[in-house]
Amino acid sequence: MIIKQVKVGVMEVFCYILGCEDTHQGVLIDPAGDEDHILETARALDLSIGVIVNTHGHPDHTCGNRKIMDQTGAKLYMHPLDDQLFNTPEGGSMAMQMGFTPSPRADVLVNDGDSIPFGHKALTVIHTPGHTPGGICLHVENNLFTGDTLFVGAVGRTDLPGGSLSTMLTSIKERILSLPDDTIVWPGHHYGESPTSTIAFEKKHNIYVTDFDLI
Repeated sequence: MIIKQVKVGVMEVFCYILGCEDTHQGVLIDPAGDEDHILETARALDLSIGVIVNTHGHPDHTCGNRKIMDQTGAKLYMHPLDDQLFNTPEGGSMAMQMGFTPSPRADVLVNDGDSIPFGHKALTVIHTPGHTPGGICLHVENNLFTGDTLFVGAVGRTDLPGGSLSTMLTSIKERILSLPDDTIVWPGHHYGESPTSTIAFEKKHNIYVTDFDLI
């Protein structure tokens, strides 16, 4: 499987370009700006982008959706709670006030346990509310794309509308830390000492895991 981590946009979000090596079908996770660079990178990897998935609805993670959808015809996937919360006229106004392009509504609403195929591969949706009500992580093989739920050594903020620290900690304990220790963690921002981590490392070093006794 092809995995390319690309830091994009004014908020330096990690966008992920994934691809099936057999079929060259690709998926974007959180295209958060620098859309031309994302598409050029995908073309260099010989990938055709047919799917966009947002880990959550905050505009810094969704601002590239519209341009890439227009240029590729890709379908947008999002959890219904965040599609409802953020992709409304009020949500669009908030995005524009923050300087971001509002996202279209999702084409496909996904819930916990759903599968998002690309070629011979598929992402499994894990609902991890806390940062937002409809926040999701995406699991494929031994890789977990955590958005703003889990960072390297930290977690996403919970003081924005729809956020909840207690819900976040429950999501991390029950939905993330239960995965195998060698699972690679691919976060939504480069806030830690490295751009990736593992479940084993987070169990040992993430203060939100150790201080809140999540294991």
